[in-house]
Amino acid sequence: MTIVRFEIIAKVVELGSFTATAEKLNMTQSAVSHAVASLESELAVPLLIRDRRKGITLTEVGQKVLPHMREILKRMESINQEIALATNLETGIIRIGTFASASSCLLPKLLSKFQKKYPRIEFKFYEGTYEEIIEWLSSGIIDIGFVVKGKSNPDFDLVPLIKDNMVVAYHPDHQFHTKETVSMKDLMDQSFIMPTGMYQSHVEELFEDAQMKPSIRFEVRDCTTIANMVQEGLGVTIGPELFLKTQKNIKISKLNIKNNREVALACQSIENSSPAVKEFLHVAKDVFE
Repeated sequence: MTIVRFEIIAKVVELGSFTATAEKLNMTQSAVSHAVASLESELAVPLLIRDRRKGITLTEVGQKVLPHMREILKRMESINQEIALATNLETGIIRIGTFASASSCLLPKLLSKFQKKYPRIEFKFYEGTYEEIIEWLSSGIIDIGFVVKGKSNPDFDLVPLIKDNMVVAYHPDHQFHTKETVSMKDLMDQSFIMPTGMYQSHVEELFEDAQMKPSIRFEVRDCTTIANMVQEGLGVTIGPELFLKTQKNIKISKLNIKNNREVALACQSIENSSPAVKEFLHVAKDVFE
């Protein structure tokens, strides 16, 4: 039983392919297959199910032991980082889960400050939905995740970053362009593009508070698609300022009813995190204090 085999198994599950794992780890496919088979033989149980149609999945026992393998890999990474820090040779990898607006508006500022101090630390990014980020945190695929407070597992340690207000977005030629603040009642007769993804609950809360129902013309999950539809004048929408203010050919205004989402960084345990992760969270506190 070796650390290398654990790494190979974890990578095969992550990528869902022996071939992709071999390329990622600079190994031959046969070497990857042999490492997996050897570990399964040593443990006397199958860990992976190989199916041409469904691809590679974990067996029941594989689902139970993989989190422990990932935890061992994390501990080894922490050991290497502690040694590197002791010899002034900072090294390691930080795996971060992020959603679209955090990637474009929060992450660059953080990375810029952190890498000036620790240029040798590497990063790996996983972009997904709130739910996917929570799952990746729980399973140990990522070290840190951008989350929205209230939607995250209460067992996670959180570092609050910003409060992101909900705003109304519309085409620059829309009648709202002269309004700094738009009343929810002003939306009553507007063709409304309802988000069905990550911030839908915030939009629904606003309409509930206003005791009204929007005139929904479209229901769309993807944030970028919603922005493109607003750009084409197909309707107005409500969404997070952090994302909408960066979109071209869109104007935004405040709403007369306040609603925001609090964006934070989450990890399973700050105390048990690697030195690199701890320092990244420390930098985040400084940047968004």
